[in-house]
Amino acid sequence: MQDRIQAMQVFVRVAELHSFTAASVELDLSKTYVSTLVQQLENHLGSRLLQRTTRKVQLTQDGQLFYQRCKDLLAEFDEVETLFQQQNAEVSGRLRIDLPTVMARALLFPKLPEFMALYPKLEFEISCTDRKMDLIAEGVDCVVRVGAVEDLGLVARALPSMPLLNLASPSYLEKFGIPTHPDELASSAGRHQLVHYAPHFGNRDSCFEYLEAGQFISGNKLQRVKMHAAITVNNTDAYSTACLAGLGIVQAPLGGVRHLLESGQLQQILPDYLAPAMPVALLYPHRRHVPARLRLFMQWFEQELQVYLTQAEPPLTTNKGAG
Repeated sequence: MQDRIQAMQVFVRVAELHSFTAASVELDLSKTYVSTLVQQLENHLGSRLLQRTTRKVQLTQDGQLFYQRCKDLLAEFDEVETLFQQQNAEVSGRLRIDLPTVMARALLFPKLPEFMALYPKLEFEISCTDRKMDLIAEGVDCVVRVGAVEDLGLVARALPSMPLLNLASPSYLEKFGIPTHPDELASSAGRHQLVHYAPHFGNRDSCFEYLEAGQFISGNKLQRVKMHAAITVNNTDAYSTACLAGLGIVQAPLGGVRHLLESGQLQQILPDYLAPAMPVALLYPHRRHVPARLRLFMQWFEQELQVYLTQAEPPLTTNKGAG
């Protein structure tokens, strides 16, 4: 039975990666052994599951049906395996997580030792990106994303929203002055500039966004002021770094910049003209049963984020005067 389960696990990864070689590397098995397991599985079922070519491996019609059943069965097996284990001592396995760099640095890594002390048999593989990912093909258990959820093929678990602050470096404010109203930021004014964040480079307009009174109220529409952007970045770490260098104003989530505010490396501006808080979500693939290790991690991360945001109230700004 265990050999059959391993063969199914191997088959699933070969199908998702479209490659025997890639699956063997990821699973730390020889390519010959991976090929043998799949061949034995096909012989046992009496049906060809994979169409092999020199460039790519694809599922046959029977393979597609078997793949879906394998995913369900393996998920159920994983759930049953952890169902009767001791919650604190026996939860085990590997979790692959992806999240923005600033969130990993500010929240995940400082608190992760406490979680791993509760579940010492857990192992983590952590990547830090902002890009859209194919969780199934890349074997990722869940991702944390800040902003609107675009991938409707994933389950989205909403987390506490992240307040956005308007920020600039002291060197920038010394050079360009401290704005007192968003109208001063307009491109036509020719004075201020924005660090533009765009996950994918293109021709999107760079705008400063805000709500009157800094909150959603009846009839309170989102306002946009078109600004000049001398630099565009596609990474949250680069976003705050560019601001630190004095390259422009940013509207950044509080969670990733609290330490920069506390140290005085960045200063809050226009506190009465804030953009809407950014939604935060944990995304994971659809499955009948969520493994206990993933469920526990998501519950823990949500609690830690809530605590972090509660403690992360922005310092009061004194920079309201004209510069």
